[in-house]
Amino acid sequence: MAFAEPAGGGGPVSSPESAPESGRRSWAPLLAVCAGYFMVILDVTAINVAVPVIGRELSASLTGIQWITDGYTLVFAGFLLTGGALGDRVGNRRVFCAGVAVFTLSSAACALAVSAPFLVAARLAEGLGAALIVPGSLALLQQAYPAPAARSRAFGLWGSMAGIAAAAGPLLGGLLVTTLGWRWVFLVNLPVGVACLVLTLRHVARSPRRTDRALDWPAQCAVVAAATLLTAALNEAGRRGWSDPAVLAGVGLAVLAAAAFAVRERLARSPVLPPSLLRSRAMSGGAVVGLLFNFGFYGMVFTASLEFQHQRGFSALGTGLALFPAVAMTMFASVLSGRLARRTGDRPLVVSGMLLAALGLAGWAAAGAAAYPVLVAPMMAAGFGTSFALTGSTATVMGAAPVAYSGAASALFNTTRQIGSATGVALGGSLLATATDYTTGLRTSMAVGALAYLAAAGLAWLCVPAAPKKT
Repeated sequence: MAFAEPAGGGGPVSSPESAPESGRRSWAPLLAVCAGYFMVILDVTAINVAVPVIGRELSASLTGIQWITDGYTLVFAGFLLTGGALGDRVGNRRVFCAGVAVFTLSSAACALAVSAPFLVAARLAEGLGAALIVPGSLALLQQAYPAPAARSRAFGLWGSMAGIAAAAGPLLGGLLVTTLGWRWVFLVNLPVGVACLVLTLRHVARSPRRTDRALDWPAQCAVVAAATLLTAALNEAGRRGWSDPAVLAGVGLAVLAAAAFAVRERLARSPVLPPSLLRSRAMSGGAVVGLLFNFGFYGMVFTASLEFQHQRGFSALGTGLALFPAVAMTMFASVLSGRLARRTGDRPLVVSGMLLAALGLAGWAAAGAAAYPVLVAPMMAAGFGTSFALTGSTATVMGAAPVAYSGAASALFNTTRQIGSATGVALGGSLLATATDYTTGLRTSMAVGALAYLAAAGLAWLCVPAAPKKT
């Protein structure tokens, strides 16, 4: 099997344990890391089905219900770069394990919540745990599988975890809510978290610690402020409208915070990400590609969910089943692209994936509110194309960063993806709310998503490195 090959090449590692061992144990680091990532994504998707029931049982207001989901997103997006910088400084394994512990304990607190404010506070803690888990997950895979072919397949399987969790989340959430109750949506995280901690501590080598790199707290605060303000403004835009003063003020303050971060990074002796890295076409271009394909995919899922429930009368579980063709394709598209990458390189995979996804959403825009069977093929194309491009764009960003900045590079990539998701959801909701009818809003949303995928394809052609020529 591919992961049985000995480690070689790549960058420095902390000890010989960093090399994956032969046989089945070579899978252990991958299983450990993917278990943590799976838990994070599953929690994001399963909660959407449970929120209406939670609101009724805890007598939560509309604002309280929104904060159950939005609070998690705000903290998750805002602290990703902080989690990446901490991993680079004190060790990615240590920060990853801390994130798993925080996420698991806060999930237990969510399950025991007796009021909406208590649940919101526990969800904020979950978001912090997720922000520590995700950057470290990619950095640990890069450490465990330094050989390019093995690393590509590991990134592919990492990406497929998002697809599996996205597919299982609505179905599992609906099943748990209707049978055991909403608290089990959080309780299922406990055995996964414990297993992830055991596997990580036993089979993932300790990461190098670079204590000479001080944390730049003013820059970290600026990043948190920018991501939080932007995510909050985008979430509010779907409800208030894009011209609302609070939304405009949030976007303006987010821009100021981002500008303050850029100025601070130029002056700092130990920046979060050196400006030279951000000027790299592979690094910055790959991050923007991630933003664009998350914008298209999650905007499609959100818009389709509203259309299925409000216009077609599907239940929450029925909506999860209806969306299954889109998310199911992501289960193996990442794995397939990871296997193909060593033959073709990343560029053709990312470009073709984005073009296929653009074709899918363009087809949906043309079909509008057609009968459900007509929409299956466009959904499958968008899901497959997005996940097919994920592995290559991930490898591009991580490959452009030195080992010393692997955590920060992972955090940058995932922060831009979170911003893309929030933007796609907010714009999709605004288009549905402001259009003359639901069908027009649906068509417009899908067309905008298709354009985002086309832009990502063009950017990938310019920024994703071509496969090295064989001699």
